[in-house]
Amino acid sequence: MAQQLQNLAISAPAFAGLNTQDSPVGLNAAFADVAENCVIDQRGRIGARKGWSTITTNGLAVLGTAAGIEHIQEFIAYDGTTTVFSMGNLKIYRGTTTLTQIAFPAGYSCTANNWKTASFQNNVYFFQAGHAPLKYVAGASALVLVPNSGSAAPPQGDELLAGFGRLWVTSVANQDYKIYGSALLDGDTWHGSGNSWLTLDLTNVWPQGYDSVVALAEHNGYLVVFGKRSIILYQDVVGAQGGALTATTADTIRLYDTIEGVGCIARDSVQSTGNDLLFLSNRGVMSLGRLIQEKAIPLNDISKNVRTDLMELVDNEFASGNGHTIRSAYSARHAFYILTLPVSGVVYCFDVRRPLEDGSFRATTWRGLTPLALTVFANDDLILGLGKIGTAQPALVKYDTYSDGAEPYEMKYFSHPQNFGNPTNLKFLKKMNVTIIGGAGETCVFNWGYDYSNNFTKQSVTFGVATDAEFNEAEYNTAAEYTGGIIVNEPSINTSGSGVEITVGLESTINGNPFSIQKIDIHALTGRFI
Repeated sequence: MAQQLQNLAISAPAFAGLNTQDSPVGLNAAFADVAENCVIDQRGRIGARKGWSTITTNGLAVLGTAAGIEHIQEFIAYDGTTTVFSMGNLKIYRGTTTLTQIAFPAGYSCTANNWKTASFQNNVYFFQAGHAPLKYVAGASALVLVPNSGSAAPPQGDELLAGFGRLWVTSVANQDYKIYGSALLDGDTWHGSGNSWLTLDLTNVWPQGYDSVVALAEHNGYLVVFGKRSIILYQDVVGAQGGALTATTADTIRLYDTIEGVGCIARDSVQSTGNDLLFLSNRGVMSLGRLIQEKAIPLNDISKNVRTDLMELVDNEFASGNGHTIRSAYSARHAFYILTLPVSGVVYCFDVRRPLEDGSFRATTWRGLTPLALTVFANDDLILGLGKIGTAQPALVKYDTYSDGAEPYEMKYFSHPQNFGNPTNLKFLKKMNVTIIGGAGETCVFNWGYDYSNNFTKQSVTFGVATDAEFNEAEYNTAAEYTGGIIVNEPSINTSGSGVEITVGLESTINGNPFSIQKIDIHALTGRFI
């Protein structure tokens, strides 16, 4: 008697994101083995990331290098005027569409691009270790030096925070155990009479002996000090939780808490998500909120499912001497935390909407879009600084379209091997149906293979153009989710071959249209016992 086809369904493939950490044997189909140039969309589907559109038109001409922009600062003055500053090739620029170099003070020399900036009291401050700090005053045409306080020069540090009514500077050469606070509401005063400025010496505060300050942050009314191996939280002794750190000496600032055994290894990995701080440690991406709550290092950190691969790439960045180029951004609009590793050419994207049951975040990777600088503007636009890519010039770009400049890019999804609850019998694949949202006019390559082999059979399908928006429904109540008449595509292809474990994959050239995978149905006959 002829055997009936069985339907082996993968609903919401890669809903749980990448898992390159655990053994692929028997791994849940909700995890992906490859999720490249992907995000998890707001409906929980794996889909193509967006690309970028160029903002800057004269990047190469003014930068003088293909390296690109390495730091971005948006400044909104008290009168509502917005100025964007960009740093690259030992210069500072302002503008977006057209970059204009802004003059340094006479005789000033810049030898590095590791700037940290902050808006404070209607000024922008520029700090960098080994360089006198600079200031831009709203409406000015040039930069000025932050003045000395009497005969004492302001600190020259790599890390800068505006918070609690002060500027805070640390990572000063040969003094990376100290934090310097400016006078209240005065970023120009760091020494002198009145003692409204202060210095915190952490020599005897570190919970595990000597450590060095890597990053500073403000969180829930606390001054958070990230060392390489530990974390310190300060609070104003005269104020309640969430106070303004109005203390005038180090003696009147209270050590609130310490966290041992984990710290931050990359200054620009620290991002506030509103109710939490995310950062890169030597164990992966961590949540400060979880560390405080659990009072221990979580076994299941945010990056648990990609930890080994991620940290190998991080080690590669530091081994090349470019650990300082690891940067990050948190986008509330897109609900993700992204970590860029420029030397490796990889971006890790962590979805923050729905953590998995163990608290880890769903992860995907991006390639071909490796920014040197990232920031989120006040209007929630994600702005990136890119070096020269192909024919595209270095520039400020906006994450907002389904092409990289005017060029297509490749999205890839591959499942882990699946036996669909039957680890002992052959499966003879006959047909595969895929439900795709979007992809109008684009070509998708279907892949299938057997028993852990990377030798895949491939078949291409080109999608037609639909006429209605998906479900005729608006996303975020602003516009149709997929505009341009894109709805559900349901291609069906004939397949062949046999094996106990089945791996399927889709590769799509993204060229202007969104693309996400709703469901994969595999029709197979069950064969003999193996």
